[in-house]
Amino acid sequence: MRRIFSFVVLFAAACTSAPPRAPESFPTVFSATSAVYPGATWTHVNSPESAGYSRDGLDSVRTILANSTTTGMMVVVGGRVLFEHGDLAQLSYIASARKSILSMLFGNYVASGKIRLTKTLAELGLDDVGGLTPQEKEATIADLLSARSGVYHPASNPGDNLADAPPRGSQRHGAYYLYSNWDFNALGTIFEQETGRNIYDAIDTDIAALVGMQDWKRDIQRKSGDSTLSRHLAYHMVISTRDMARIGYLMLREGRWNDRQVVPRDWVHRSTHLVTPASQLNPAPLRREHMGYGYLWWVWDGRDSTGLFDGAYSARGGYGQYITVIPKLDMVVAHKVAVPPDRPSVDMPVYEGVLNAIVAARLPTAPR
Repeated sequence: MRRIFSFVVLFAAACTSAPPRAPESFPTVFSATSAVYPGATWTHVNSPESAGYSRDGLDSVRTILANSTTTGMMVVVGGRVLFEHGDLAQLSYIASARKSILSMLFGNYVASGKIRLTKTLAELGLDDVGGLTPQEKEATIADLLSARSGVYHPASNPGDNLADAPPRGSQRHGAYYLYSNWDFNALGTIFEQETGRNIYDAIDTDIAALVGMQDWKRDIQRKSGDSTLSRHLAYHMVISTRDMARIGYLMLREGRWNDRQVVPRDWVHRSTHLVTPASQLNPAPLRREHMGYGYLWWVWDGRDSTGLFDGAYSARGGYGQYITVIPKLDMVVAHKVAVPPDRPSVDMPVYEGVLNAIVAARLPTAPR
């Protein structure tokens, strides 16, 4: 298994290319109005070759996954399933991929004016255990969406970089990126306060019902966290791999599903726009990755962001939860590791290797 994973990581490194894309570049390669959408169930390509991919090449991806802790993976090209592995209907925790889904929910309420991104924590009346300082309350909703709040209050749940935060009060809002669950959880509170809606109810009506999520269960969704640390709890989500693919496909189609604009097109572009380049991520070791940050979405940046990965972006969650959109390939990849706490991760370098192996399965005659 180590030998296979080592090969994948080396393969990923070998497939990288040069300079970063311009942040304003939002390539639209395929038309959402003429797109194919799944109905009650997904349809499959007639054959990998008909979609421009090698069967043998995809079999090599399957071999890699069989030797990993991946429990479900689906690759969708042109609205049809190209590749699948594992139990795609299994409902499990998607970790921090939840944050990208919250970003999608914001879109309609920002467009309607119900949520104003320039509104500060002070204007919102938002506080926390032990109190926030006047400087911290200058942070805006936009600052929290881009993980640049300057608020380093403890979060109600772990799984972030708060241990590497600078001292409280040392950074003004908007000036410094730090991946902090305090920002993300506070955004959940803000969404519910400003819209008057529960997050899970909003997913139910604003996304799940409109895109036909097959396995979504509203009644099993629960917030969690230690309220003695922070009053803003984590809005964890339990979703299947094939429904993660529907979420990604909605984003690929610029927020459109059949004849309905489910998420505003401008918001899809804005939220997947590079706000923080990889070179400005904190703590510094994160800069070795090839992704920057938008509004709760990770955006390809640096030497990997040209060519077929130009404009690509991803939701990312601990242990191996990914919803990846690759517009140049008209592709969505949903990847899941069902999580007992001690389960090994499919971390980003390994996952990037899997993505590169999928790209390597493209036939020379595939359209570019």
